[in-house]
Amino acid sequence: MTVHLAVYDTLADWEYGHAVAHIPGGVRTVGPTGATVTTKGGLRIEPDLTLDGLRPLDSSMLILPGADTWTSGALTAFAYTAREFLHEGVPVAAICGAVYGLADEGLLDERAHTAAAPEFLRAANGYRGAAHYRDADAVTDRDLITAGPTEPVAFAREILNRLGVFEPPVLDAFQRLYQHSDPEAYAVFAAARA
Repeated sequence: MTVHLAVYDTLADWEYGHAVAHIPGGVRTVGPTGATVTTKGGLRIEPDLTLDGLRPLDSSMLILPGADTWTSGALTAFAYTAREFLHEGVPVAAICGAVYGLADEGLLDERAHTAAAPEFLRAANGYRGAAHYRDADAVTDRDLITAGPTEPVAFAREILNRLGVFEPPVLDAFQRLYQHSDPEAYAVFAAARA
């Protein structure tokens, strides 16, 4: 399983960690170029490959975290790549500003989705999907996963479910443990990881 994580300047460090920490084999990072990117938290990441070298055929999923630059249109190439992935039946997971980028690309017009708030998406020029907006922590519709910026655990749960990493009872324990600090969930989740 090869999962690709998009990386770009001002990447929101806190939005993808719960997911990538539990993906078997880890992830490969994809940057707009081969240049080092600096995240919102100041971490420097050297991409494993560049966006122009990424093909849906070589991936199990593309994860698009938020960044300050999504609303400026600077990451349009990643939204276009998401379109190619979805067309080929390869899942895409977007959170926070990346959901805005997909809205602007018109990718939410016919899929159930969520985001920070419906008003956030209405500002996207290409967005015609208001009827499909759901007030939920995270939403999966076919091969597209979306979540708002305050829901990295729910985002991870949907990613791990779509990739088949854990069975539903373990995913429930994952959610209870990391979202609600439920001590009873620890034993279930730890046993599944052993």
